[in-house]
Amino acid sequence: MIDLRSDTVTRPSEPMLKAMINAEVGDDVFGEDSTVKALEQKAAEMFGKEAALFCPSGTMTNQIAIMLHTRPGGEVICDQNAHIYQYEGGGIAVNALCSVNLQQGDRGRFTAQDVLNSIRADDVHFPKTQLVAVENTMNKGGGACYDFAELERIRKVCDDHNIPFHLDGARLFNAIVTKGKNPKAYGKLFDTISICLSKGLGAPVGSLLLGSFRHIKEARRIRKRIGGGMRQAGFLAAAGIYALDHNIERLTEDHGRAIKLSEALYEHPDFEGVVSPETNIVVAHLRNGCEPEQFLTMLKNNGIKAVHFGGQAIRFVTHLDFDDVQLEAFGKTISGIRG
Repeated sequence: MIDLRSDTVTRPSEPMLKAMINAEVGDDVFGEDSTVKALEQKAAEMFGKEAALFCPSGTMTNQIAIMLHTRPGGEVICDQNAHIYQYEGGGIAVNALCSVNLQQGDRGRFTAQDVLNSIRADDVHFPKTQLVAVENTMNKGGGACYDFAELERIRKVCDDHNIPFHLDGARLFNAIVTKGKNPKAYGKLFDTISICLSKGLGAPVGSLLLGSFRHIKEARRIRKRIGGGMRQAGFLAAAGIYALDHNIERLTEDHGRAIKLSEALYEHPDFEGVVSPETNIVVAHLRNGCEPEQFLTMLKNNGIKAVHFGGQAIRFVTHLDFDDVQLEAFGKTISGIRG
């Protein structure tokens, strides 16, 4: 089975499993897991931040960040297709008790001018603008990357209005590799950053929240409150360390295969449009009259898994368990399927 539903479907490699098995562990809630500490320090230093916090998921790191920066009744500026709005179970409303000011960005990427236009006036009728959050790369935007200069301009607007700036960097390393930027450049722009280890980097579990000592101290309290404290988490943290050491630069391979995969879809008569991939996500739009769920069933019956991405869109995601042999098999198989 060729599984292209997500880059979260990967399995730990033998070297990663070896690192996990040999990890030194302790009780992380007591602050005694040396491998978790090593992962947190490594990630913080990579981005030039003071501290980091290891959590089970990117949803948790994002939600902790939102709770850090806001107070009940506030408002978060984010894109209408942002993961924090679309795919985190209404967490902004339930956890932070905040509303959202949704932007209509280009493939999920809004501008500094959009932010400026959306900041609320100091009026008791309005919620206070308390946070600006961007997602890079943008999942619903087909893995689109923000232009770094635009992020700098958004940072300037945030500074001018004393508003915190958060990055949902679930696939940030894909953007870093594509844009050729140093992680520290992103670290300078954002108050907090969420990075995921279990997507393109191939770890089985885990995300990190990066920020200042003050932010991470409070984040640890919030993590405990929402049930995110882990005990001998070093086994998982060891996989994260291995991922950061070995699986960043190879993301270019995923990006290259995504381009070739998109070319195969572009030639298929059942697709009327394919979003040109910038990273590892390919979004293809079925022609009208072709039923997405029926097409997905045909794909699965022929050994390919993908996901419905709303409307007529189908999403395919390349990853480290998808190789050139599978890419060739995908091209041959897809050419024989008709909706």
